[in-house]
Amino acid sequence: MVKEDKLKVELLSHTADPEQNVVAAIRQCYSSVGAKELKEKTTDEVKRRLIGQVIESGHTSTLEHATFTFAIDGVSRVTEIHLIRHRIASFSIQSGRYVKRGDAAYRIPPAIKALKDKKLFDKYAKHLENSQELYNELLEAGIKAEDARFAQPQSVQVKIVMSMNARELLHFFTVRSCTRAQWEIREIARQMLALVKEVAPIIFENAGPPCVSQRICDQGKMSCDLWKSIKGAELKKSIKNE
Repeated sequence: MVKEDKLKVELLSHTADPEQNVVAAIRQCYSSVGAKELKEKTTDEVKRRLIGQVIESGHTSTLEHATFTFAIDGVSRVTEIHLIRHRIASFSIQSGRYVKRGDAAYRIPPAIKALKDKKLFDKYAKHLENSQELYNELLEAGIKAEDARFAQPQSVQVKIVMSMNARELLHFFTVRSCTRAQWEIREIARQMLALVKEVAPIIFENAGPPCVSQRICDQGKMSCDLWKSIKGAELKKSIKNE
């Protein structure tokens, strides 16, 4: 029986009062008063206006003063590779060299779960089971975990701690919330966005794929057409058609 853990994202910590912190940084650029005093005097109305201005203008460096740390459990090695491509972030990943995964869990893609051919699904499941059995046998034979892990498929699940600032998170949600993104990282983005909206609702109010955040779909012929249901959104014209 293949073990599969549920993908779960938790917000471990974040900058205290992240939006006030960002606004203090924005105002500091144009004030002789210290950031601490600016932060204390900021009203909700000013906070919404200033954050909206920097996001709309694209001058978002001040958003880097708000940082968020997540625990991501049950993610596959496949999607781990997608995550670490976001280089303006910090990652601490469960080590396959030092952590023996004798009872490892494996991510099973929805498309494979939905297979109508039961024999083919059983063959896939058996492959995972055989790989795990081989891994355990190698460990029992005295092979180190760092070498035994070569027997495990990329679907093996791991745990990750990841930190990003608000500016990079907005970019992350832009590219990873789109329906064109890989399904597992899209689910991670969905859970992350829901969590940060609770603590920084102004910053992430319009976060999401380009059709949501920018009212433009840039996927051309590969568009899922979601933009059609969003007021004011449009399909970006290709250079060839201009």
